[in-house]
Amino acid sequence: MPISSIGSAVATPVESSKSAIAWGPIFGGAVAATGISLILILFGSGLGLTMVSPWSGESSSAATVGISAAIWLVVVQWLSAALGGYLTGRLRTKWAAVHTDEVFFRDTAHGFVSWAVATVFVAGFLASSLGSLVGAGAQAVGSAAATAGVAGSAAAASASGDASGSTDMATSYFTDALLRPQQAQARAQNDDGAATAEVSRILLNGAVQGGVPEDDKAYLATIVAARTGLSPQDARARVDAVLKRIEDAKVAAQKAADEARKAAATTAMVGSLSLLVGAFISCAAAALGGRQRDEEEDLLVATRY
Repeated sequence: MPISSIGSAVATPVESSKSAIAWGPIFGGAVAATGISLILILFGSGLGLTMVSPWSGESSSAATVGISAAIWLVVVQWLSAALGGYLTGRLRTKWAAVHTDEVFFRDTAHGFVSWAVATVFVAGFLASSLGSLVGAGAQAVGSAAATAGVAGSAAAASASGDASGSTDMATSYFTDALLRPQQAQARAQNDDGAATAEVSRILLNGAVQGGVPEDDKAYLATIVAARTGLSPQDARARVDAVLKRIEDAKVAAQKAADEARKAAATTAMVGSLSLLVGAFISCAAAALGGRQRDEEEDLLVATRY
């Protein structure tokens, strides 16, 4: 402990027994910021619903709605951070015998902690709400997928004449390749169900493997010619056209997924930047509120003389 002596007098630094952090103002500002955030989010949701309509041509574009929502969330973050930080600074008690620089640091620290608590509250609320919505949607999609899977299995079993149920699709595809008859046209004409099921398995295998082999294309053309009465050349042209449509759909799905990835990355970066700015706004607002609170008390003390 440093000790300074002036003549016979000894001066020692005095450490306050009170904590430098006041949780009351912090939680008060955090609750206020959380409340104003929820109010503004609900208000923004109402405004967003006015931009969407089930009628064709009456809704705003998806890009417009998305950009508007992102801007509104940034505004909500900054307004709530400013209000919460300001209240945190104004509600704390005056720190007596504390240097001005230390008061400024404590105010900014209180504003930052208040912003962090409010952010955790809002994030928890939104995560709970979105989790409930996603869970309900996933349950509905799962039920639909299960129903579709049961229906597809039953249809495949009925088409192949196998009453014991469906088998593994990959194994079925290679089994079909081994048992392909020499006279494919006669079989396709006599057994429509088996031909349809085999074509479905060939297309599914092509989707999984990323393409349909040439021998499968020729076999498909033979079945199409037998079922439709087209010439071998026209049947092959139809097969190529359908496979091209399948490939285009795959490319479109990949493009949509890539655009969704880019949008998610942009949203994450903008969101993190918005949170950083919100933290700065909360710190500055807390420092402003604390300074105004101390100036007001000095004014009241001065008027008593």
